[in-house]
Amino acid sequence: MKTIGLLGGMSWESSIEYERIINEAVRDALGGTHSADLIIRSFDFAEIERFQEIDDWVGASALLADSARELERSGAEAIVLCTNTMHRVADEISAAIGVPLIHIADPTADAIIASGSSTVALLGTRYTMEQGFIVEPLKERGLHVLVPPESDRTVIHNVIFDELVRGVIDESSRDLVIAAIARLVESGANGVVAGCTEIELLIRPSDIDVPLFPTARLHAEAAARWALEI
Repeated sequence: MKTIGLLGGMSWESSIEYERIINEAVRDALGGTHSADLIIRSFDFAEIERFQEIDDWVGASALLADSARELERSGAEAIVLCTNTMHRVADEISAAIGVPLIHIADPTADAIIASGSSTVALLGTRYTMEQGFIVEPLKERGLHVLVPPESDRTVIHNVIFDELVRGVIDESSRDLVIAAIARLVESGANGVVAGCTEIELLIRPSDIDVPLFPTARLHAEAAARWALEI
């Protein structure tokens, strides 16, 4: 089994799900008391959020690249960035290390294509919905990506930062996000990408009438397969 380095804490509410999913996958594959070989660097999310708010992606990439190098020096054989939004600097991190960076868009695209969906709604932070670092890799795989209109983007972004990263699950917010999804389905989406790991804590597959693609779960499962060489 190979060693995975996790860049987490963005937020810890979601990155602990990565640890759980990867460990469960390893246990299920190997049985007994087996668990994953992980090296974890978990950040103070307030520091990461500040970089986002002031649009300092250079500073963010330097911090995460340095930490990825630390994980590599500690024995990590691949790096997993436990967040959608910070894949904004995935290329910079990948360039700074000599081991693979397992990109969140790859297993997501694989799952969408395997399902037969062709047009997906992308929900996430404002950065993820408005910038191309998740949209473009999906488009490169032949998928059509819809994002919510401005008013819904604002609602979804605020729910993520004001509630979900703080561990708050509010039923009224779930209703607002489900309504935003319904509008995108009416516009032609036949699948929904939960493009923020915290959204998976809010929206369940049973809440919507089209397939839900939970990026954190898909990413973590892909990392486990990589570690197990499946």
